[in-house]
Amino acid sequence: MHFNRTDKDDKFLLNLYKKLLYPRMVEEKMLKLLRQGRIGKWFSGIGQEAISVGSTLAMQRDEYILPMHRNLGVFTARDIPLKKLMAQWQGKISGFTKGRDRSFHFGTQDYKIIGMISHLGPQMALADGIALADVLKGKQNATLVFTGEGATSEGDFHEAINVAAVWNLPVIFLIENNGYGLSTPKSEQFKCKDLVDKAIGYGIEGIQIDGNNILEVYDTIDRITKDIRKTPRPVLLECLTFRMRGHEEASGTKYVPQVLFDEWEEKDPLKNYEAFLIQQEVITSDEVIDLKLAIKRDIELEIEAAFTEEEPEANSPQEEADMYFPFTQTVIAPSKLSTDKRYLDAITDGLDLAMQQYPNLVLMGQDIADYGGAFKITDGFTAKYSKGRVRNTPICESAIVGAGLGLSINGYKAVVEMQFADFVTCGFNQIVNNLAKTHYRWGEKADVVVRMPTGVGSGAGPFHSQSNEAWFTKTPGLKIVYPAFPVDAKGLLLAAIEDPNPVLYFEHKNLYRSLTALVPDGYYTTPIGKAVKLSNGNSFSIITYGLGVHWALDYLKNNPEINATLIDLRTLQPWDKETVEAAVKHTGRVIILHEDTLTSGFGAEISAWIGEHCFQYLDAPVMRCASLDSAIPMNKILEQDFLANSRLAQTVDKLLKY
Repeated sequence: MHFNRTDKDDKFLLNLYKKLLYPRMVEEKMLKLLRQGRIGKWFSGIGQEAISVGSTLAMQRDEYILPMHRNLGVFTARDIPLKKLMAQWQGKISGFTKGRDRSFHFGTQDYKIIGMISHLGPQMALADGIALADVLKGKQNATLVFTGEGATSEGDFHEAINVAAVWNLPVIFLIENNGYGLSTPKSEQFKCKDLVDKAIGYGIEGIQIDGNNILEVYDTIDRITKDIRKTPRPVLLECLTFRMRGHEEASGTKYVPQVLFDEWEEKDPLKNYEAFLIQQEVITSDEVIDLKLAIKRDIELEIEAAFTEEEPEANSPQEEADMYFPFTQTVIAPSKLSTDKRYLDAITDGLDLAMQQYPNLVLMGQDIADYGGAFKITDGFTAKYSKGRVRNTPICESAIVGAGLGLSINGYKAVVEMQFADFVTCGFNQIVNNLAKTHYRWGEKADVVVRMPTGVGSGAGPFHSQSNEAWFTKTPGLKIVYPAFPVDAKGLLLAAIEDPNPVLYFEHKNLYRSLTALVPDGYYTTPIGKAVKLSNGNSFSIITYGLGVHWALDYLKNNPEINATLIDLRTLQPWDKETVEAAVKHTGRVIILHEDTLTSGFGAEISAWIGEHCFQYLDAPVMRCASLDSAIPMNKILEQDFLANSRLAQTVDKLLKY
């Protein structure tokens, strides 16, 4: 291994050695603790430390790094106390996640490190959002994100790099090519000779280096960052290395040929660099021994201190509360001046006012810029707010939701438009595992709104018509709003954008141009979590939301002899249990109406809650009126039969006759 010290003085070289040695000795201690049964699991990065340490030291302290689970050297090179790290690994209350998540699955704004989730790849899109925020601020920073060679097969890898390339984002995508994804060798993971060749397809620079040579790693990252800070663009960096231990210790290494261990043992980053420093007379063998003894004493003290840290105490209300960033909505009352607006125009008005209210708000979605979006909701926005803040995206829902979280981490707000709510499946993981769990895991907000054009009525068939709110209402950490009227479409959108928590905003496509009503002028907000009573009757209660509200209103209008209470939930998470309970008490009979399919639709949750908490007030079983348990057909005759509305009269009749 050839080391080129260039103009580096002895002090710098020695510091690099200390930073390289420390995580190796921590790892060796962890393996001993594992054998002693004092810890339960460990993902070893032995043999790969030069990548973590060299790259981290080449980054500025205020630049974000997004590592993976073998990158201990990133955390130690940023000088996070070992006691704090050990507390995290042991699930102590003083750890970064308070015992809620494992190993390096956490972030820390203090050290500008954003850890991964277990799903390989999603952190790459977060790097895009972080870098985009820097670009919009005019801040000359780079962002570094790690991935493994196995994760290069994932869609998240492609999406994140493609977005960074199209948007010229200053991100270094660092691939640690260590030969194996768990037990699968690289020959069974990709066909290309070198992963760096993938850069060609994205039109970006690709560089391959010896990941075990700490000076080569440092110099390469240093050169790249100095360049892309001034001329923002992504770079793909492949670091060749080897995993000297199992995927995690329990998996062993029997699947790896011994010849590979012998070959890579000769390339050990620590031993080779240590020999180089001795040869350069930067350090002596005796000084190496003394240094290792000093580090060993420090490690022992820090680790033993962490073992004495307090365990978390079970606190169910606190666990549930911590799913959300602390926020108390201050409702802004509407003005007395109103203008007739279509449902669609109310959404446009809300977005327009939000863009004025929050200069750090960024809109992202397919075709939303000059074209104005599939439904023309953002028409004219680029001329008013620039393409920097109103951004066309490639067709990559996962990357864009992840970029929204990255923007939030770096001080921005984001509104992401799904062109159709159905397409959210392609960004599902980012929503339910990243947006929803970020605050619970490490206390960071996820200030992202996902707009969800939803519902039937246009004969669009199975892939453009789904009501998929129930996919998300059962996911703690998300808020779900679903306005039925233009006034709420504007007020709930502004409330959602104001809220620092992730909000899914369902907007019904069939109402866009068919529904017009008076909408207050100016900025106001509708309370999230508060239902509204639209009629007050004694016969029974209809609890509904979205298009179901209009089905119910039409039914009551066409049947004036029926006297019913009608509740529009408006928000599905959190939902207004107090108003529902009052309606049940008042009438004793309940129909829950929604456009979604019957089985496991959100009505099932409301029905179960009423049965558990309001049983004594009921004069009849709670009845659900929902759409068929089938996919949504395209043909209008079949679509009408599919919809809950076709069975509403029958359900009312059944309830009243009980």
